[in-house]
Amino acid sequence: MYVVVFGHAPTSRLPGRRPRGQPLVLSAAPPALAATTAPALVIGSDFPDPDILKVGDTYHAYSTNNGYGNVPVATATSLTGPWTRRGNALPTLGAWANGGRTWAPEVFRRADGRYVLYYTALSRSVGRQCIGAATATSPLGPFTPVGTGPLICNGGEGGDIDASSFVDSTGLRYMLYKDDGNAIGQPTSLWLQQVAADGLTLQGSRVELLRSGRPEEAGVIEAPVLTKVGSQYVLFYSLGGYGGDAYQTSYATSTSLTGPYTKAYRSLMTTASLDNAVRGPGGADVVREAGGDRIVFHGWINNNSARGMYVADLGWSGGYPVVRGSRVRYEAERGGLNNCAVRNTATASQGQAVAYMDHADSWVEVTVFAPRAGNYTAHIAYAAGYGDAQHTLTVNGGAAQAVTYPNTGWETWRQVRADVTLNAGNNTLRLTHRSRWAELDFVEIA
Repeated sequence: MYVVVFGHAPTSRLPGRRPRGQPLVLSAAPPALAATTAPALVIGSDFPDPDILKVGDTYHAYSTNNGYGNVPVATATSLTGPWTRRGNALPTLGAWANGGRTWAPEVFRRADGRYVLYYTALSRSVGRQCIGAATATSPLGPFTPVGTGPLICNGGEGGDIDASSFVDSTGLRYMLYKDDGNAIGQPTSLWLQQVAADGLTLQGSRVELLRSGRPEEAGVIEAPVLTKVGSQYVLFYSLGGYGGDAYQTSYATSTSLTGPYTKAYRSLMTTASLDNAVRGPGGADVVREAGGDRIVFHGWINNNSARGMYVADLGWSGGYPVVRGSRVRYEAERGGLNNCAVRNTATASQGQAVAYMDHADSWVEVTVFAPRAGNYTAHIAYAAGYGDAQHTLTVNGGAAQAVTYPNTGWETWRQVRADVTLNAGNNTLRLTHRSRWAELDFVEIA
């Protein structure tokens, strides 16, 4: 049922808002909405800080220590599983290390066919977490520790953790890692250290790539993973305290391997951006494949008693990562505008919104990106102050659907959802005036 209410309007017209004397139309309730496509939980028990290595047709996953030993290992013929636990890849730690805190493993295959494992463990002599190495002839192990001490161990910076490996287009190999400054009340940094082809011999001096400092980081950035997309280096990392929902995954970019790196404006994955489908997403690894890239990470499950392993589709919009299921924001004022205008307002995201969408030919177009073709959800932020309003939504010029904006009051921004089908890559969403008056702040796609 529709209710039409005639009332008195203000004598002056506000930007993008209803002229005086028009009726207020209150719409019926919107239809039920489909859920956003969420990352897949593929190991539903404790498997934190996952690292992925593919050998032939088999994926190998390694994790921080749990009930399966120092370095648990599992295998599958697909990233989405089913996964089979295969035991402990590192039965014995280096003589320098105590057990019980073996974290964030990384395994890669050398040119000579041997496998190298980086792991973090507690140094007996330093009393801090440090990085060691081991080798094996099989990705399942058993890996044998190398040397009499750790590869990287600086107690003065709180220790060192979270090693990963990267090979540049020049063929040179590098280790990335985090100093554990937060363990001693200091900022943390992510470092790049060249190593020889054996992955074990340090070459030259290390380079600082990134340092903590933003409020949401709470003094912690960690779990660095580096990849290159076109001419741009993309450095993934986790931030915040790992023990709850505030843990998240972000990235920084640079056109040079050694930086400077620029942090993303917003994190790539948070509990909120994933609509609580994953809690505390972090410890990510990136899998680059011809059939489509994926991101593998952990999140809290079972009432925060364990961290399961999740997989999501990963795409690249102009060299920047987009994860399917995690909201990406597109500001309406940065889109294409027709017969409407940008209005400055401190209440809107980034201080601006699109107003004056009052005419039949008033529309806003935004270009959005989809990592894979399929169904997505558009979250549209709006304000409507004189009853419910509507826009017409089209995707890539296709069939139209009505989007209804329940009355909020001006400067009170809310979101409505619309199901959309997107092509892989860039897509054009157009929102056109349909009835009454609404302003647009942004569109988020997940």
